[in-house]
Amino acid sequence: MDNRPDHRPSVDLLESTHPFPGTYTIKAIGSAEGGFEQRVVDAVTAHLPAASDLEHSSRETRGGRHVAVTLHVTVQNAEQVRAIYAALQAVDGLTLLL
Repeated sequence: MDNRPDHRPSVDLLESTHPFPGTYTIKAIGSAEGGFEQRVVDAVTAHLPAASDLEHSSRETRGGRHVAVTLHVTVQNAEQVRAIYAALQAVDGLTLLL
């Protein structure tokens, strides 16, 4: 059993602050080495009906050790957002998820 705390936003919070369906923005920051950006994209698209439901961009930190991946995801409901957050939390190399 996984004993890690659940840092995902609650369904109530998501539904009170975001219109569904709609676009939801997430930023994932992690190690610039080893394909982090692609692992993030793969984790998100696994929870989407079409890859076209995701637009993303990335930017490396000045020293090049980390990369920030900004995700604009077309989502249908709060549970889908929570599933995406759960998948991202499991991505190897993740440092911060906003």
